[in-house]
Amino acid sequence: MPKPAADSAALGLGVDRTSPVPLYYQLAQQLEAAIEKGRLAPGSLLGNELELAARLGLSRPTVRQAIQSLVDKGLMVRRRGVGTQVVHSRIKRPLELSSLYDDLETAGRKPATRVLRNTVEPATPEIAAALGVEEGSDVHLVERVRYAHDEPMALLRNHLPPRLLDLGTERLESTGLYRMMRASGITLHSARQSVGARAATVEEGELLAEPAGAPLLTMERTTFDDGGRAVEFGSHVYRASRYAFEFQLLVRP
Repeated sequence: MPKPAADSAALGLGVDRTSPVPLYYQLAQQLEAAIEKGRLAPGSLLGNELELAARLGLSRPTVRQAIQSLVDKGLMVRRRGVGTQVVHSRIKRPLELSSLYDDLETAGRKPATRVLRNTVEPATPEIAAALGVEEGSDVHLVERVRYAHDEPMALLRNHLPPRLLDLGTERLESTGLYRMMRASGITLHSARQSVGARAATVEEGELLAEPAGAPLLTMERTTFDDGGRAVEFGSHVYRASRYAFEFQLLVRP
């Protein structure tokens, strides 16, 4: 059931005609920010284009172009007889040494966790090399689905050295792994990370509410404490339809 149409005045929409930035782009950026921050929740109707154009002093083609850019991004959809509706928001995560739980909470996205596996298993060659332990030795595996506003966002697999900290399932479902580490006196210092993409398996699709073969973003990260010890190896997959990594690039002097 669609939610009532959003009030553009309450959203604080407006344009700066003295700016060199195109008017449609200014409006599109403001609408996208309102979606990301939850002011335009999934299911919300944007309202009549003519009314929005009149309120902002814009032409209807300008408003339509702004909305179409968000439709093209998958953030909105036009429904016959209903209007323009917010489908979902996309999470943009900066590439820094932080946890998904903390990033979601900071963004006001109500993170939640379901633990799928919390066990000890033998280290594969890849895991052993990442954690600096012997192949076949015991390592702790934690596998979780991370949600934002009750919608699955990511499937997280983390391997940790044994007896590093208390990894109770109840705690894992109530907070983030990095918070648990810090609470146990572990100082996170640096990480080695790679980002990629691949198609979802059938199992991943079922867990993330995506069809098998849907695009997923991947991230592998080995995190080190201030003594240079590897404290976790994460292998995560994220819904590309709901998630993006942000990079800040600097020109080398």
